This record gives sequence, structure tokens and C-alpha cells, in this order.
Amino acid sequence: MKPFSSPSVSIDGEVIRRIREDGRLTQLYVAKVVGVTTDTVSRWENNRYPTIRRDNALKLAEALEVDLALILKQEQPVVVDQAVQSLITDRRVSRRYLLGGLVLVLLVVTFVALLRPAPEPQILLSGYRYVQNFTAPGARVPIRLEIVSENKLKGLIVREEFPPGWVLVEADPPPASLDNLKGSVRWMIRNPLQRKQIVYVLQAPEKSSFDTVIDLHGEVVANPKGRRFSTSIPSTGTLRVAPLHWADMNGNSVIDDLEILDVSDMVDESERIHFGWDLIEKMWDAGAYRYDTEKQQFLPLKTPSTTAGH
Repeated sequence: MKPFSSPSVSIDGEVIRRIREDGRLTQLYVAKVVGVTTDTVSRWENNRYPTIRRDNALKLAEALEVDLALILKQEQPVVVDQAVQSLITDRRVSRRYLLGGLVLVLLVVTFVALLRPAPEPQILLSGYRYVQNFTAPGARVPIRLEIVSENKLKGLIVREEFPPGWVLVEADPPPASLDNLKGSVRWMIRNPLQRKQIVYVLQAPEKSSFDTVIDLHGEVVANPKGRRFSTSIPSTGTLRVAPLHWADMNGNSVIDDLEILDVSDMVDESERIHFGWDLIEKMWDAGAYRYDTEKQQFLPLKTPSTTAGH
């Protein structure tokens, strides 16, 4: 029985961006709700991904607090523009009722703030771990960390822990310290950008059991003006051992067009990491793939449609 694959739908990037900006929502918030990267949200809004899976479209509409039909591509854009304008107008009317009360509250807060000494600016620091859904015994899988800081920092430390038996084989940037026996790695980053990305590759033990859920956790630490600040790094997904390749995000034994585009973006963003692009491209071109449990290898599998095409 063929696993369920969510159909694709066409989306209107301009409408999505206008609704998000009017709602004062950040791309980071939308990406976190949908379970994708901020780069993917940006590409949706710029119409670089004109179609997406329906389940992601539903999550996107939920994040924007609108009906799904409003963000889908319509044959008559004028109707969509009128719907968007109506939504914007309704929101503005609602906000007018709130502004009256907020003005009074803000005046009181401002008066109280003026009587107090100005506090030190708070350093807001957050991190997210983007994990793939699957990896197979003996196979490699990339993990991406995104660290975001509200203010410029002189330095920060990122710690990650992974299960014993798993091996970190690559990282960009290279770690400051690595202990594969204990399953721990640290990065010390000086003068980091306010949005910093770290990518590392883990290799699963050859004797990993199927359906095992992999626990990854870590934290990011900073020391602004001598005050230690740390926060844990949550994962946006769950990594599970299965006879499936990590690029096959929906687990249907097929690398489809959207999935290979996501891999292409990762390759462009982290040129030092070996993602196994050649094999992924062959499995995409073949139309399907299978996992050889004895050899612990992924093999392209020609489908009738691709065979006829050649």
C-alpha cells in the first residue's frame, strides 16, 4: 500500500507577505508554526516556490490566522486583492477600538518609566534545531541550528548532545571541542552575526533499531557585560530511525521536486558539508528508491513512469 502523500497546491506569495506584514508577524514566527525554515517562508513570499504541499499550506494559513482559500493562487487576482483589503480593513477597525484604551495605558507606563532609572538593555537570545524526519542504520543525516540574537554579541557558546554510538562526522563551522564517545560537541563563536547558522552531520550506528526516536538537545550560552545568559535549543521535528532517506521528508520512498529543492537550498547555504547530493539526485531522477538492509545502502529504483520517459 502506497503511503499517503499530501497533494500540492498553488499559493500567492504576494498575498501571503501582505497578510503577514499587516498582522505584524515575523517570518521566524511563521516558520516556527509551520515547521520550516525562515528561508523557505521567504521563498514562498517571493513566489520561488509557487506550489507547496497542502498540509504545509494549511499550517501556513493557521499561522496567518486566515482561511486557506485566501492564500491560494486564484485565476482572478482582483478577487483576492479585495478579500485581502477586506481583511485588512476589518483588522484596522478592530484595532481602533483597542487604541483608545492603549493610549491611556501607555501614557501611565511612560510616566512611571520616566521616574525610574533606565534599565540595562536585555539580551534576547534564542535557538532552533531543524531536524530531518528520518535516517537509516549506518546512514548520515544533517542537523541545522539557527541562533538568533536581538543585540550584537561579542561571543557565544553552543552546546549539543547526541546519543552514545552516534558519530559527528562533519560540521560547519568546525567545533571547538568534540567528544564522540560521550556524544557532546561545543562551538565557540566570536563576534557572531545576529542570525547564525550551524550545520553538523551525524552518522547512525549500524545496529540502530527501526522506529527508534533520537533525542537531541543542547543550549546556547552568552555572557553580555559579565551576566551569564543561557537558553535551551528546542527541535522543530523528531528524528526517527527507519529504512528511509533523510531527504524524503514525507517518508513515501520518493524524492519529489519540492524535497530536492529543499536539499539544493541546504547545499547552497553550507558548501563545506557533504550532503550526498549525487545519490539524492539519482534517486530523484529514478522516481523512487529503496533501502538495502543487508548492505545498508540506498538504491535508486526506476518507476514505470521514469522508465517510459527514458
